[in-house]
Amino acid sequence: MHVTTDASAPWLVVGLGNPGPEYAMNRHNVGFMVADLLAERIGGRFKRAGRAQAQVVEGRIGPPGPGNRRVVLAKPMSFMNLSGGPVNALRDFYKVPVANVVAVHDELDIDYGVLRLKSGGGDNGHNGLKSMTKAMGADYHRVRFGIGRPPGRMQVADFVLKDFVSAERKELDYFVDRAADAVEALVIEGLERAQSTYNS
Repeated sequence: MHVTTDASAPWLVVGLGNPGPEYAMNRHNVGFMVADLLAERIGGRFKRAGRAQAQVVEGRIGPPGPGNRRVVLAKPMSFMNLSGGPVNALRDFYKVPVANVVAVHDELDIDYGVLRLKSGGGDNGHNGLKSMTKAMGADYHRVRFGIGRPPGRMQVADFVLKDFVSAERKELDYFVDRAADAVEALVIEGLERAQSTYNS
């Protein structure tokens, strides 16, 4: 589905995760990791966002000139399954169309480190997406970061709330860096061009 958006409208890039140091390196928190890297790239620091249960950084992505985009990076502080409320509050406050919202999240059905970009669709059992879709509909973009399926008989809930294992951590910085590149490409160049580069 192709959605045209107002070029002057800001983008809202939401890294999904759970707040608190005990969750920081969980597979479920890869969205926070990507948001942190994007904040570093634009030279901003996350701050509490008024009354919204979220931390935000405002800045610009892209080269100087017409390709430059206003962006609000956000990390909901409400826990994953309640992400929709804070995201929708930020969307209203910054006047962001739903088509300019990007959710960055972990994805079980994709191999570790593989990226898939898309617009709209189901939540595939992901509680953060489920909450966002309930709050504002499904027509937002997703940058899906593959974490693979749990080994053996491990429950999905246990798997996503475990830290990346040491073998995964060796490549984690590279994959997070690539996911941040994919977000920038999506915002600057649009979905189709970003997909042709990163959905490989």
